[in-house]
Amino acid sequence: MWPRRQELQTRLPDNVSDEVGAIIEPLAVAVHACRRASVELGSSVLICGAGPIGLLCLLTAKAMGATNILVTDIKENRLKTAKNIGAHHTLLVDDSDPKILAKKIKDVMGCMPPITLECSGTQSAITTGIYATRSSGVIMLVGVGSPQVTLPLVHAGMREIDIRGVYRYIHCYPAAIAMIANGLIDVKPLITHRFKFEEFQKAFDMFHTGEDGAIKCMISCD
Repeated sequence: MWPRRQELQTRLPDNVSDEVGAIIEPLAVAVHACRRASVELGSSVLICGAGPIGLLCLLTAKAMGATNILVTDIKENRLKTAKNIGAHHTLLVDDSDPKILAKKIKDVMGCMPPITLECSGTQSAITTGIYATRSSGVIMLVGVGSPQVTLPLVHAGMREIDIRGVYRYIHCYPAAIAMIANGLIDVKPLITHRFKFEEFQKAFDMFHTGEDGAIKCMISCD
């Protein structure tokens, strides 16, 4: 099935496989988030959540020039993956007071980051991100969680922290494809498991639970 309008069609370069091409859509989300957050050369970036989107934000931020990236998560195996693909720092978090976690983040990064990409969608992580972000900084709400959360908005307002959201992406497919085709980003390490079409239920279950370190599960239609 192809879109009728030619401008909505995007052709993959010959050096980008169909399997890698399947990652273009979530990568475009990461590109849009990093663009809206104004990630640039030398940026310090906090990424809350090392799921697929968080890891793609890590790859994108690094490709865009960020030189001080800390990734947080509640699972050690995800942080190992983050470290393996280029995170400068990782931090295993728990249900501690968000202010205490924010101080740990500052100690590890050596600064309060001007940019936070919140990729978990949880109230605790968003709150931690607000406390951790530098005054006049920006926190991007990339992850999708509960439609209603309680946040320290007055604290954010008094410190002029911009809270921004992303809705998928816009005009980001060409950039995402170019970053992969030109070797700026390697998404292959995120493809952890492969399944035949008749195993689709097993693939969805593994992705949902994160069993065996699953990040991206590919289903072959051959």
